[in-house]
Amino acid sequence: MDEDVHVSYITLGGYVGLEKYSYVYFLIILTVYILIICFNATIVWLIVTHQNLHEPMYIFIAALLINSLLFSSSIYPKLLVDVLSEEQVISHPMCHFQFFLCYSLGGSEFLLLSAMAFDRYVSICKPLQHPVIMRKTTVIALLVLAWFLPAGQIAGHASLSAQRKLCSFTLKGIFCTNSLFKLHCVSSSVIGTYELIILLNLALCPFLFIIFTYSKILIVSYRSCGEVRRKAAQTCLPHLLVLLNFCLLGTYHVLEVRLESQIPKTAHLIMTLQLILYHPLFNPIIYGLKMKEMYKHLRGLFVKVKYFYFNTSVLSFLRRR
Repeated sequence: MDEDVHVSYITLGGYVGLEKYSYVYFLIILTVYILIICFNATIVWLIVTHQNLHEPMYIFIAALLINSLLFSSSIYPKLLVDVLSEEQVISHPMCHFQFFLCYSLGGSEFLLLSAMAFDRYVSICKPLQHPVIMRKTTVIALLVLAWFLPAGQIAGHASLSAQRKLCSFTLKGIFCTNSLFKLHCVSSSVIGTYELIILLNLALCPFLFIIFTYSKILIVSYRSCGEVRRKAAQTCLPHLLVLLNFCLLGTYHVLEVRLESQIPKTAHLIMTLQLILYHPLFNPIIYGLKMKEMYKHLRGLFVKVKYFYFNTSVLSFLRRR
C-alpha cells in the first residue's frame, strides 16, 4: 500500500463563488443547521417527555430524527469551516470517515423506515398481537440492528477504499461521497461487488419489504371498517411521505454521482445542497404536523412558549415603568 495514502489531502472542488459569497454561504448553512437541530430536537424532546408517546411507533420516529441529526452533524460543521477557509481540503482518512458516517447513517435510515413499516403492519393487520410482538426487547433489537448493521458493512467498504492508491486529489463535491472512488488509480472489482451487496442489503431489500408491508396494510384497510382505514391513513401517510422523499433524494444522489462529469459546477453544487437540506428539515415537519398526538403536544408547547414570552414582556414593561 502506498505510504502517501495516509498523508495526502483531498481538495473539495465543488464550491462556486466562495471569493464573493463566502459569508452568504456561511449564514445560509448556519441558519439551516440551526433549524435542523431545533426542529428535530423539539420532536425528540416531546417524545421523550410525554408518557403517551412511549410507543414503538414514536420511538422509531425519535430514532429516525436522531439519525437525521447525526447525518447533518457529519456534514454541516465541515461545510461551515470550508466556506470561510482559503483552501477547501480534507485529509484522506477524514474523507473516508465522513464517507463512512454519511452512508452508514443513510443505510440506517432505510432500516428504521423498515422497522416503522413493520410496526404499522402489526398494529393494523394484527392488532391483538401488537403488544406481544412489539415488546420492548423487540424494539431495542430493531434499533440496534438498524444502526450497527449498516455501520459494519460501510466500515468494510470504507476500509477497502482507504487502501487504494490515489492518482487524483480533487473531488468534485463539497463533502466525501461515492465520487471518492473516481480518485483511485485503478478501479477495483472487489469494491464494486461489495458496493452492490451493500446496495442490496441496505436499500433494495428494505425498500421491497416496506412496499410489501404497506401493500398488506392497504389491502386490510380496504376490507375493513372506516375506523381502521382512518387509523391507517393517520399513521401511515407521514411514513409514506418520508419514504418517498428519502427514495427520491437517494435516486437523485445516485444520478448526481454518476453524471457529475456532465453537470456544470454550479448545477452540481445546487443539487448537492438540496440533497443535504430537504430530508433533515422535512422529517420533523411531517411528523410534527401530520401525527395527531404529536401535533397536539407541539401545539401545547407553542402555547406555553407564547404565554412565557408574553409574561416576560409584561414584566419587563412594568419594571421599566
